[in-house]
Amino acid sequence: MFAVAETSVTESGSQPRSIPPTLDPADWHGFRAQAHRMLDDILDYTEHIRERPVWQPIPQSVRDSFRQPLPQKPTGLASLHHIFMRDILPYSVGNVHPGFMGWVHGGGTPAGMLAEMLAAGLNANLAGRDQVPIEVERQVVQWVREMFGFPDTASGLFVTGTSIANLIAVLVARTAALGGGVRRQGIAATGKRLVAYTSMGAHGCIAQAMDLAGLGIDMLRIVPMNHRYQIDIQALEEAIAHDRNAGLTPFFIAGSAGTVDVGAIDNLTALADIAQREKLWFHVDGAYGALAILAPDIAPRLAGIERADSIAFDFHKWAQVPYDAGFVLVRDGTLHHAAFASPAAYLRRETRGMAAGSPWPCDFGPDQSRGFRALKTWFTIQLYGARKLGEVISNTCSLAQYMKECIENEPALELLAPVALNIVCFRYRSQNADEVNRDIVADLQESGIAAPSTTTIGGRLAIRAAIVNHRTNRSDIDALIKATIAFGSHRKS
Repeated sequence: MFAVAETSVTESGSQPRSIPPTLDPADWHGFRAQAHRMLDDILDYTEHIRERPVWQPIPQSVRDSFRQPLPQKPTGLASLHHIFMRDILPYSVGNVHPGFMGWVHGGGTPAGMLAEMLAAGLNANLAGRDQVPIEVERQVVQWVREMFGFPDTASGLFVTGTSIANLIAVLVARTAALGGGVRRQGIAATGKRLVAYTSMGAHGCIAQAMDLAGLGIDMLRIVPMNHRYQIDIQALEEAIAHDRNAGLTPFFIAGSAGTVDVGAIDNLTALADIAQREKLWFHVDGAYGALAILAPDIAPRLAGIERADSIAFDFHKWAQVPYDAGFVLVRDGTLHHAAFASPAAYLRRETRGMAAGSPWPCDFGPDQSRGFRALKTWFTIQLYGARKLGEVISNTCSLAQYMKECIENEPALELLAPVALNIVCFRYRSQNADEVNRDIVADLQESGIAAPSTTTIGGRLAIRAAIVNHRTNRSDIDALIKATIAFGSHRKS
C-alpha cells in the first residue's frame, strides 16, 4: 500500500499536526517483493512468448473494463498487477512474438526492458542541464556519426520516431533554403514557394512533415517508381526542371532506404548527385533500412547514404530497442542548432553549475520534455555490439529470401514484388483474390499463428510479411506459409 496524509496529536494534545502526503510506498519491503513478482512475470512472458498466440481479439468485457470513471481512492499495487496480467498483457499487438510480421516493429529485448526500468527510476529530463544522461545521448550521437561516416560536427537527436525525425529534417532544410529569418517572419515574407520531392513508395509522414512545416502537402512532388520500386531518377530530374521553369524553388529530396510497402532502397548515389548539382537538401528516410549499415552483406546497398544532409531512422525497429527510440542525424550541426535554438530566459546557460553543458538537446528539436531514450539504446549497443546487431539484421533478410523461395515453389501462391530487404509481398491465387486474401490475413491474425498485414501492389491486394523480430526463424515462416494455404483453400472451396 502507499502512504497517505495522516494527522498526529502534538505533545500538548491541542492541535493535530499534518504529515505531508507522499507517493512513495509506506511499506518498502512489501513493495519490493511485489516489484520482483512483476519483473518475474514480464520476463516469463518474454521467455515463453512462443506458447502464446501472436494476437487475439479483445473481448468486449475487457474493453468495457477500461471505460470506468476517474478513480478517487487508491488501488493496491498487487491488484493493478493482476489487472495488467489478465486484461492488458494478453491483448497487445504482439510484436514481441516471432510470428508478428504485420508491420515493421522491432521485438525488443529483455536487456532493453531493464534499461527502460532504470531510466524510469532515474526520471531524467534530457532537455538540458549538465547531467551524465545527456553525455550518454552524446555518446550514441558519436556512434551514429561513425556508422554513417558523418563528420564530428554533425548533430543528432533522439525523438519519438522517424515521423518526427523527418519533420525536423524538413524544418532544418527550410531554414537552409530561406535563412534564419523565416523562423520569425514566416514563409510568406520570403516570397518563395518551396517544393520537395519523394517517390510514390515513400512513407506518408513525408507529406505530413510538409504540412506541419507550413509548406503544404501539394508542394511535395510524388515521383513515379521504376520496376524495382525505386524513385525514377529521370522523372525526378524532369520534375525539378519543370518546377524551376514555373518559378518555384526546389529545396528538398527525400530518398527512401527501405520503402514502407516492399522495402526498396532508392538509388541514393544518384539522388546525392542530383541534390549536389541542383543545390538541394538530400534527406534519407531510413526508418528501418538505414540500420542495414550494420550488416556488412547489406550495407553496400546503402551506397550514397554517407552523402546525405540528414538521415531519419528508428532504433526501435531493426536494432530491437524497446519503443520508442527514433533518431535524426544532421550533417551541419550549426545549421541544425540555428533551426531550433531559443534564447528564452528560463533556458539561460552558464559556464558552471547545473545550467552548464551547452548546447542542450532542446536546442536541436521542439521538445522541452525528453525522456532518457538514449539509455536503452546505449545498453543495447553496448551489450550486444554492432556486429551482433548486424547479424540479426542480415538474418531477417535471409529469412525473407527463404520465404520468397517457399512462395515461388508453391503453386497456390504468387510473389507480387521483388524482395530487396526483409519485406515479402505475396498472395494466394484465387478468383476474387483481393477479397480472399483480405480474409486470409484476418484469419491468420485471429488464429494467433501469424500476423501479417496487407498492402496494395500494382493495384492488387497483397499479404505483406515484414520480418523484423530477432526471434523469428524458419519455422515461423513455414507456419505462415502453411496456414496461408490452408485458409486460402478453405476460402476458395
